[in-house]
Amino acid sequence: MTATAASLPGDPEAPLSLTETLAMDMPHPTNPALYRLTKHLLQKYHKAVRPVHDWTEATTVYLDVLVHAILDVDAQNQKLKTSIWYHEVWDDEFLSWNPSMFDEIREISLPLSDIWAPDIIIKELVDFEGSPNLLYVYVNSSGTIKNSKPIQVVSACSLETYAFPFDIQNCSLTFSSALHTVHDVNLAFLRSRGDMKHDKKEFLNDSEWELLSVSSSHNILQSYAGEAAQIQFHVVIRRRPLVYVVSLLIPSIFLMLVDLGSFYLPPTCRARIVFKTSVLVGYTVFRVNMSDEMPRNALSTPLIGVFFAVCMAFLVISLFKSILLVRFLHDEWSTGQERPLLCLQGVTDADGPRTDPRAQLAGATEPPFCQEHQVQPGTMKEVWFQLRSISTYFQTWEQAEQQEVTWLALLQRFDRLLFQAYVVVLGLYAVTLCSLWALWASS
Repeated sequence: MTATAASLPGDPEAPLSLTETLAMDMPHPTNPALYRLTKHLLQKYHKAVRPVHDWTEATTVYLDVLVHAILDVDAQNQKLKTSIWYHEVWDDEFLSWNPSMFDEIREISLPLSDIWAPDIIIKELVDFEGSPNLLYVYVNSSGTIKNSKPIQVVSACSLETYAFPFDIQNCSLTFSSALHTVHDVNLAFLRSRGDMKHDKKEFLNDSEWELLSVSSSHNILQSYAGEAAQIQFHVVIRRRPLVYVVSLLIPSIFLMLVDLGSFYLPPTCRARIVFKTSVLVGYTVFRVNMSDEMPRNALSTPLIGVFFAVCMAFLVISLFKSILLVRFLHDEWSTGQERPLLCLQGVTDADGPRTDPRAQLAGATEPPFCQEHQVQPGTMKEVWFQLRSISTYFQTWEQAEQQEVTWLALLQRFDRLLFQAYVVVLGLYAVTLCSLWALWASS
């Protein structure tokens, strides 16, 4: 019995292992059809060449857009952030095959980076935010490529806030080829315009904004490189105003009505100044809170802000007028009352001339008017001058009363005009808001 020598690993005559023997005995499987098809399509494919056999024929790209959500409307920076589903379809003449040669495979997915893709851009694009990068597209046996992807588009838009909170915005998304002319890459609609205009099945209808329509248009524009095709999608949205009606419009109307009621206080009442000052503080606090909720725009001011500023101006004018009136009446009362009594207090008695006590305290003599009328006591002239002083006192008092009545009449007329102007502004405010609300509801 002889022993068999151990075979070295590198010995060519070494016996095969059991696994290798079984692998050689089993039949080798054929290449999968999907693998063979992918290799067949991409082995000699050049993605840098537009996929047409006749270079004079244009590649038509069919576009479609579905608005998914309105994420942000930035009126201050004039930007609109939307989430859309973007679809584009085109034919690639170099990616067609016979399905019977590849196990009846009629559609496969291929990496987008390995094939030619149209250079479609959004002209209003400012930034992409959070858009997923989908790496694959679908290709069918006839060479039709379908590229679908969600996009978060931050686009420039001319936002008008004049009718806030009943504003309607119309923003455009313009799709066009970045380089190719219409003779190389043409654009067309994937669906009919009517179907796209009122299609809201993908829209999330639970935000502040409501989608009204997505109208579209196809244009051929002349550029420096030649004629270029572009497709515009006009996204029309409107704001839901209920929260702003409750938090801004109704409180502002109440505040204006309270200010309007202050005109029924007497013009000479100093409590009117205190009341209007309190209302002015309320205006200021409400204005600060309102500025945080209203959209800010350097090009236009919301109508509610304009009316509120006008009513605040009426309040300041009325308050300033009341302050001047009280000050003027106080000066008239002081002048008309103290000057006649000055002579009565400065008359002489039997002991000799007597000066005004206030003049003695100040180290000054009597006023010339009183000095001219001082006479010796015990004579008829003294009585005459006393009566004349009393008559002058009452005449001055009557003149002050007449002047006060004149100023009060003028004040009441000015108050009436200011009240009427206030009522007109408040009426215009209410009518304008109702009109804007009606236009908003009918859109």
